[in-house]
Amino acid sequence: MSNKSIGIIGGGMMGMTLAHKLSQNGYRVTIFESAPNLGGLVSSWKLGEIEWDKFYHVILLTDFRLRKLLSELEIEKEITWVETKTGFYMKGNLYSMSNSIEYLKFPVLNIFDKFRLGVTILVASKIKNWKRLEQITVLQWLNKWSGKRVVNNVWLPLLRAKLGGSYSRTSAVFIWATIQRLYGARRSGLKKEMFGYIPGGYKRIINDFKEKLLSEGVTIRTSEKIASISVGAGNMPQVVTQSGLKETFDQIIVTLPSGLISGICKDLETNELELHKSIEYLGVICVAILLKKSISPYYVTNITDESVPFTGVIEMSALVDKAYFGGNSLIYLPKYLSPEDPLFEKSDEEIETFFSSELIKMYPFLSEADIIFKGVARAKHVITVSSLGYSDKLPGIKTSLPGVYIINSAHIKDGTLNVNETIKVAESKLQEFISYINTND
Repeated sequence: MSNKSIGIIGGGMMGMTLAHKLSQNGYRVTIFESAPNLGGLVSSWKLGEIEWDKFYHVILLTDFRLRKLLSELEIEKEITWVETKTGFYMKGNLYSMSNSIEYLKFPVLNIFDKFRLGVTILVASKIKNWKRLEQITVLQWLNKWSGKRVVNNVWLPLLRAKLGGSYSRTSAVFIWATIQRLYGARRSGLKKEMFGYIPGGYKRIINDFKEKLLSEGVTIRTSEKIASISVGAGNMPQVVTQSGLKETFDQIIVTLPSGLISGICKDLETNELELHKSIEYLGVICVAILLKKSISPYYVTNITDESVPFTGVIEMSALVDKAYFGGNSLIYLPKYLSPEDPLFEKSDEEIETFFSSELIKMYPFLSEADIIFKGVARAKHVITVSSLGYSDKLPGIKTSLPGVYIINSAHIKDGTLNVNETIKVAESKLQEFISYINTND
């Protein structure tokens, strides 16, 4: 047990999990969050008269770390599990691919192509040594197992939608991690897909998590944007916020994306700053639309047509009881793109109009009169691009600034960005952090 003070920069799930674990080990923890509320990428917002997640999230049966946390919050038993369906929008047509029969009937691929696609998914689900996949691009690996026709008709459009132009620099770890996660959600091969949610969404989870942290003695400072982190008196790390607050700690853990590190940790050594700057991020623009009626039975409709501006159509109300949305349907239209993409400079109104008009083209039975609410959520640093040899190029958590450590989503080496993976990184890197500070005692 320790009575040391730890400052945590960032009140998302990473920062909250670190605070929870550290407080359980006797540390005095303070969280700094620039937004008015905790949660980060899992925070909620108002959609007219209802409130739900700003970005779309789902719980998988295999999200054991998240489920363990929810159990600690005494709400794991409230998870509602639903068998969901998956659709594809290809060449202007909608297709279902939710079970083996629909898979075999899928008209875009011939029987040999379907066999190779199935083999690709099976092979990826069985691979244990992900490190060797870091040495080959995702396109090379998919071409080997699926063949060019399947790659051109299915994989390549999906890679472009999810990764933009960076797909050509992405290693095969990306597709392996994606298949590993989604394959685990199915009960038997390609037959059933079970997703879950907590009634009330992540607002409920974050509120309960916050109360847990407060009960453990964690200090929470929201609406406090960090101006700088430096070494203060006694060679101890110091936080200065934009509001003028100054606070010194025994150690500070920064959970912000690597793309933001140089703005607040200006005294890091040049090579460290360069390592963080070299980590490539993709951002997301996500339009939420509340509709008077459902558009499909699919939770996810994957889009392979390049003419459509968004990555997919996520019909949250195909998973979550419509009662939480006032009897309406909630749709998310995400697009993943570079932080420098000019779309980030467009106004909310321009993006809302652009995306909603394309949605109506996809589903001609819709009209503007069916739309109750439109809103744009955006974040410039969301997922990192797992380039060739990615894990070997990552900076360590310990920095050249005495007492300053960096633990963030860039440390997801063998998974995709999701809440369960975030908790996994927090828990694994926490052991490394404690080892460092115990060695220095």
